[in-house]
Amino acid sequence: MKNSADIIKRVLLTEKGALLSEAQNKYLFSVAMDANKVEIKRAVEELFEVRVMAVNTMRRKGKMRRTRTARSFGTTAATKRAVVTVHEDDKDKMMLV
Repeated sequence: MKNSADIIKRVLLTEKGALLSEAQNKYLFSVAMDANKVEIKRAVEELFEVRVMAVNTMRRKGKMRRTRTARSFGTTAATKRAVVTVHEDDKDKMMLV
């Protein structure tokens, strides 16, 4: 069984995330690449003590980046995001996020 702190890496504070949280009770999290929706739901419920209604995930590929020497290229790390919908009554508990 995975630790909840290992599944949820951090809360993403973005402009789009702020609009989603105000209007639709949805919050953005950066999660482990091998985490599935059930594990993410359990981790958010355990860490923040809220009722999770839905979890949507997306994988984002790393972008190509050029190093200082123009001949070599690298990529940024691939990430996985989760958009978690919280029950309307639990919105006050998520204000700290």
